[in-house]
Amino acid sequence: MGEYRGRMIEQRGLFLEEFIVGERYVHRPGRTVTEADNVLFTTLTMNAQALHLDAAYAATQPFGRTLINSMWTLSTLVGLSVAQLTQGTLVAQLGLTDVSFPAPLFIGDTLLAETEVVSARASASRPGQGVVVLAHTGRSQNDEVVATATRTVLVWSMDAAT
Repeated sequence: MGEYRGRMIEQRGLFLEEFIVGERYVHRPGRTVTEADNVLFTTLTMNAQALHLDAAYAATQPFGRTLINSMWTLSTLVGLSVAQLTQGTLVAQLGLTDVSFPAPLFIGDTLLAETEVVSARASASRPGQGVVVLAHTGRSQNDEVVATATRTVLVWSMDAAT
């Protein structure tokens, strides 16, 4: 194979200096949830809640049908942001706060994600790294907010990246 002469571009997230407070990232494509997703996630995490696993029981409850496990919603919401924001630049996830699920997701719904940069600063104790606070919002295909979460991450700065 001959020598490649073009630019090599590697998909990565953002370094500390690239996070701009107030910027909003729209993560696409979204993720349509299937019954298999819900059953697998629910059973893998030992959550035996009948609202997620028993369609007959769920039909007798206020929403009238099987609910998607809210932890699947949260995990997928964060996951949808990774390629654009933290892939290869994350040192560690520091925490999640202000998690809420204002509306449910159902089988066949599509989760769409967006993220706003709340703050970004150099770490006082870890040279070459910084703390970024991200506000994630998940919406259904009908633009209904189904999940929100504030995520704090530790990321590399450009100078420290190898």
